[in-house]
Amino acid sequence: MEYLRVKELLSEKNISGKELAQKVGVSTNAISQIATGKTQPRFELMEKIAEVLGVEIRDLFQPSKGDPIYKKVEGEYIQIGELRNDS
Repeated sequence: MEYLRVKELLSEKNISGKELAQKVGVSTNAISQIATGKTQPRFELMEKIAEVLGVEIRDLFQPSKGDPIYKKVEGEYIQIGELRNDS
């Protein structure tokens, strides 16, 4: 099971795994293993990944039960249940 949203965030930020690997100082294979949920990074590496992706560490994790879920609308994240009605 994937606990981290690295693959999703790479896509959203239009950053390749290779580019992320270079910026945080690990191998491309290491990022691939993290993105596919095969391994979990050390906290220090998660800090670097979050910094490069421009998110907070908590944003790296998949939401758990009870956590709000957000949808990206027009470049802005809106909590599900709070979507605006423009009609």
